[in-house]
Amino acid sequence: MGSVTALRINGTAIYRMIQDSYSKALSLVIAGGFHHWGHGSVVRPPVRVSGERWISVGSGVHFGAGCWLNADPIGMADAPVMLIGDGCSFAGGCVISAVSQVRIGREVLVARNVYIADHDHAYLDVSQAIMRQGVASVDQVIIGDGAWLGQNCVVTSGVRIGRGAVVAANAVVTKDVPDYSLAAGAPAKVVKSWVPATAQAAAH
Repeated sequence: MGSVTALRINGTAIYRMIQDSYSKALSLVIAGGFHHWGHGSVVRPPVRVSGERWISVGSGVHFGAGCWLNADPIGMADAPVMLIGDGCSFAGGCVISAVSQVRIGREVLVARNVYIADHDHAYLDVSQAIMRQGVASVDQVIIGDGAWLGQNCVVTSGVRIGRGAVVAANAVVTKDVPDYSLAAGAPAKVVKSWVPATAQAAAH
């Protein structure tokens, strides 16, 4: 029994090692096409990337399997329109789409299947399929340092999510979320706020 358990443990470790090695190798291969790719950042395949020259990724960032990074700036652009800070973690299946600017701070935690975009699809022209109508409601998205976005949430254009803020699972964020606040629902509303522990300590 012990030998079987050891074999299973070893098999899992070997699988993990292979996955880690492949992910690191893939990351090294694609890094050169990005505006910036920080040290130690890794993507887990499969991954879809469009417009990588306009994407800046900090150091130590993790993208889980199934993510899609899409940068398609309106007009001529040399600067990145998608900026992801150091130490962020995207669990997998996340979509980030930028035509103006999506700026994600440092050490932001993003659960599975989160959608973040600084635009909507245009849809009012009944003579064309929506996919051919371009974009509308373009406005920057900013997510502060240390925020946490729960599973399946949607962040729409023109939204600022504050430092240390939490967005609950399945929330649809259409308005700003202040620092150190919890937003939930569709559309999301702030249901709780708190004073950072550092500020509490300073007050005493």
